[in-house]
Parts: sequence; C-alpha cells; structure tokens
Amino acid sequence: MQDYCCDPSHEHNVVTSGGKHAVALIDANPAHQKEVSDALLSFYEVDNYQSADDALTGLKASIPALILVGKKLASGGGVEFIYMVRHEPAFADIPIIYIVEQDDSKSAVSIAKAHAAGANDHLIKPYRRSMLINTISGQLNSQVERNWEILPQVQQEALKGTVSVFNGIADVISSGHPLPFGEVRNACAPLVEAINNHDFKGILNGVRDHDNYTYAHSMRVATLLSLFGHAAGLKGEDQMVLASGGLLHDVGKMLIPHHVLNKPGRLNEDELAIMKSHVPETVKYLQACADIPKAVLTIAEQHHEKLDGSGYPYGLKGAQLNELARMAAIVDIFSALTDRRVYKPPMEAEKALTIMTDEMSAHIDQHFLKMFKAMLLDAVG
Repeated sequence: MQDYCCDPSHEHNVVTSGGKHAVALIDANPAHQKEVSDALLSFYEVDNYQSADDALTGLKASIPALILVGKKLASGGGVEFIYMVRHEPAFADIPIIYIVEQDDSKSAVSIAKAHAAGANDHLIKPYRRSMLINTISGQLNSQVERNWEILPQVQQEALKGTVSVFNGIADVISSGHPLPFGEVRNACAPLVEAINNHDFKGILNGVRDHDNYTYAHSMRVATLLSLFGHAAGLKGEDQMVLASGGLLHDVGKMLIPHHVLNKPGRLNEDELAIMKSHVPETVKYLQACADIPKAVLTIAEQHHEKLDGSGYPYGLKGAQLNELARMAAIVDIFSALTDRRVYKPPMEAEKALTIMTDEMSAHIDQHFLKMFKAMLLDAVG
C-alpha cells in the first residue's frame, strides 16, 4: 500500500514535462544559462538558446509559455530580439522578461527600450532565485487571469475575489496581522452562488493552469468541498463555511520552502517534517483571526487525519474525526491526485477514485467517499 501521509501526489514519483510550463531562455552567457536552468529545475522545463537565430527557429518548433531574454545575444542584441518576437503572430501574447547587468551604466536606457519593444517585465542581475521564480510566476498568472474575462460574471467574481484575498494572505502573514475573515467569506460568496446555480465548471477550468499551485489547489478544494456540501443538503452559512475552509485549509504552505513544496518524487524524512508543519502553521495563523468559524479551524486541523489513527498532526482515530474534516480529507486527497503540479500531470478522476477506494479504505470514510463519487457523477452529467 502507498503511504499517502502528506500530499498524495508526491507519492507517485512522476516527473514529466506534462506537468510543467516551458520557459525559453535566450542568453549568450552559458554560466547564466546554467544558473537559471538550475534555479528553475523544479518548476519549469527550460529550453536554452545562445543566438537570436537559433532561438527563433526553436521557438517556432516548440512555443514556450514564457521567454527570458538577456541583453547580449549572438547575432543581435536582446532588445532587437524582443522586437522580432513581437512581430511574429504566434508569439504576440507570450510574456517576455528582459535581463540586464546591474553594473551596466546604460541599463536604464536598455530596459526602457526593451519595454518599448514589447517586454512585459525585467530583472537586474544579480537577483535572488525567489525573485526570478516570482517574476515568472506573476507573468504566467497574469495571462491565465486575463482569460477569466470571458467567463460569466459570477465565475469571474469568484476567481478574481479569491485570488485577490489569497494573494493578500501572504502579505498579512508576514506582517503578523490577523486576516479579516469577512473578506474571505465575501470572496467565497460568488463561488457558492455559482455552485448553487450549477454553473461552476468554468471556475475549476479557470484555475487549472494557474502557476500559484497552492492557490489553485485551495480553490479546487473550496469549490469541490462546497459542491460536496450542497449535494449533502448543506445550505447558506454552512456551505459558505465549507468554501472558506477549503480556501484557507493550506495557507500554512506559504511558509514552506519552494524546493520542498515542489520537489519531484518522495520527500525525505526532514522534508516530510517540514511539509507536515503546514498544518500547525495554518492553525496557528487562523486562530489569531478573531471571527474565524470553528468549523474552518476544524477543516484546517483535521484534513490530514486518518480513520486508522495514522494521520497527522494529532493521530486522531475513528469517531474523533469531525464529519466536516472527513469530507475535507476526501476532497483534499482527490484534488491533490488530480491537480496539475510541476512534478506530475493531472491524474484522471477515475484513477484517483480507484486509488482512494482500493488503497485507502482504512484512511478515509468510505460512506462519504461514495457520496462524493455520486456527486462528481452528477456534476459531470
């Protein structure tokens, strides 16, 4: 039997380009190319080019999600290359990040020219690995979020409101201030409305390619958990609590290092301990919010507990597990297995449900799992 003690998707040890966005790096400096490739290894597939000519040929053969361009290139400069790319219809909407040297006295002029040519953002060397990752992720997310504009109004509001709140949580955590729960509840109201109107599929599709995996997973859990509650007859404030609990259940993962959160394959013992710490960190943060409903805390505390007592952080067993937490555990596991992650493509729903039924009967409530399967079948149909 597999051990699904943490993020179940880690246990399948699948590393494939199907789960990663492709990034093209065009730079004449081999040392910088290696530095960037190593930094992005866990997050993106990186295609390296040293000349503008080779890059244009390569990009046409394999269109990336984002392009990084250094100032100095063989057969032309970076600004000239950006200009050429922007005049290729196939590349018109691909985000471009321009990279320059800090000690270049002409860097400000170069940056201005790069933006005029079509660059979306820039980095100045030397930069932190986190800055590189956040800049790339921000550009990819902007593109995904622009696609939300074509969705019906209530689905747009659900996605825009929750991503805004979720992005704000990171700043609030670092400041030490409690999160006003009313903001979370208000952000989840359109989500609950969409579910009650059976008009939610655009929401799930809308987060599928989002580059903030913690947000994407949390939004899928919020949607499916609220849908689960709706199918079970929960309404009004109870359903709102489920949606809010799903959105907040993993906020402690914002404190987990990127290399652990996105590691391909199994986590070692130390990494597993770090990953498991997201539960007490989530609870600690939510407890500081004066108006947080107890049910939201329960979902956060118990969604990794198992019926046989082998879960964490408390090792609760059987009747000690709250019913809402039993539902949340099922949704969290299903979402983790079927999420697109950097280390795996999304698993088919049928295969995920088979694993949950055949391999996890001692871990999760099979009565609720049957209800969840029926709910999914009805939702698809």
